[in-house]
Amino acid sequence: MDLRGYLKVLARRWPTVLVCLLLGIGAGQAANELIRPVYEARTQLFVATRSGVDTAELNQGQSFSQARVQSYAAIVATRQVTEPVVRELGLPTTPEQLASKISANVPLNTVLINITVRDASPSRAARIANAVAVRFSAVVEQLETPKQAAEPAPAPSPAGPAPEAAAPPAAVSPVSLGITQQATAPSVPVSPRHLLNLAAGLLAGLLLGAALVILRETLDTTLKTSEALSELTRLPVLGSIPFDKDAAKQPLATGAAKHSTRAEAFRKLRTNLQFAQVDDRPRVIVVTSPVPGEGKTNTAANLALSLAEAGIVTCLVDADLRRPSVARTFGLVQNAGLTTVLIGQARIEDVMQQAGSRLSVLTSGAVPPNPTELLSSDRMGEVLRELAGRYEAVIVDTAPLLPVADTVGLAPLAQGALLVVRASKTGRDQVRSAAEALSRVGVRTLGTVFSMAPLNKGKGYGAYGSYGDLPAPRPSGRRKEAAEPALTHLAGDK
Repeated sequence: MDLRGYLKVLARRWPTVLVCLLLGIGAGQAANELIRPVYEARTQLFVATRSGVDTAELNQGQSFSQARVQSYAAIVATRQVTEPVVRELGLPTTPEQLASKISANVPLNTVLINITVRDASPSRAARIANAVAVRFSAVVEQLETPKQAAEPAPAPSPAGPAPEAAAPPAAVSPVSLGITQQATAPSVPVSPRHLLNLAAGLLAGLLLGAALVILRETLDTTLKTSEALSELTRLPVLGSIPFDKDAAKQPLATGAAKHSTRAEAFRKLRTNLQFAQVDDRPRVIVVTSPVPGEGKTNTAANLALSLAEAGIVTCLVDADLRRPSVARTFGLVQNAGLTTVLIGQARIEDVMQQAGSRLSVLTSGAVPPNPTELLSSDRMGEVLRELAGRYEAVIVDTAPLLPVADTVGLAPLAQGALLVVRASKTGRDQVRSAAEALSRVGVRTLGTVFSMAPLNKGKGYGAYGSYGDLPAPRPSGRRKEAAEPALTHLAGDK
């Protein structure tokens, strides 16, 4: 999947990304509320050498200070500095704990030492920083003070006591540290950093949302687009039926729904089916699906209606003898139908029911105990041939392919099959297995139907909007008569 594909996935699953963004912002705000504020106080010291006014001595002292100032900075957090500061200020902490709050750095090519102290109290941070600076200066000067060697006492003279020797001069540190900037109580904490935490939470939420979406997309093997279905099956997608929340209550695209987007999709399916097999037009078409709940019965019923509306004399057969639903869809009688004919209790014309001027429906009849044997029997083949002789198009609704073997036995008796796949529900392995099952028994699969697909809003027909927005056309007998010859080629010459 390329970058464009990932962006499409993120756009399609934007609620997940939005929730993760809100969670990330919430986590950032919670961090701002829960983290205890920390204040930072700073003081600065200048390291100088004790020398005369001679320029050469000043240069030597400067080089000496710069050479040793890095070592001085490492002494700031030692126990020699922190222990006296803890006693002096009466701090409720140990010297080691205080050392963890102190840091020092030396700007490049300078003899300055910056001391930083962090504490939960701004005033206490300033007091600690100033006390550390004073104590640190004393420790450094003490360490740099040279130690004098003890001189031997003079021997007594026979002439008398020797005169008292003069006391040697006191040793002095060659460096001195002066405080150039006293620490003051800060007014703003350095932690938590509210904007940074919110930005970090926002970024973390975005990354989490993107990761979840990509992971879900990777683990989700269902088909989201008709292009993906065509690429998987290597079969043409003859129709993409949009999802309609009212389809459960009104499965047939008739009446007020006759001019909806969904009804137009079935008309497009009819047209594509006609042009898909121009050289060898099938008369008996099986409509099936990999698993239940993919809209195969709905597709079969509306395809039959669409063919009848185009002037093609059509017969719809309910051959799903496990869960028949065509009779309920059309409001017809189910008890007498296909199974009645197969067992020889009635003729086709005795149980055929009308659902329109050009649409006849052969319902399932009573549910038998052996549907697989009945549907693959020679008698079933005779019934289909008899229907093909009476009607221009025969649409057969059958059971799903994968759960039962009914359709595998029935499909070879037909002249073609349509495979209905539900968007975002049917797995790739299921679709592949269903297509292979039809291929193994030599069924001619005409194409696939992508059902319950998401409706692409804003992609209407030019400036006129979507087909569903068009007004209902006025009936015209002359126009209908002119259209019938062009549409009846599905059946071929009788």
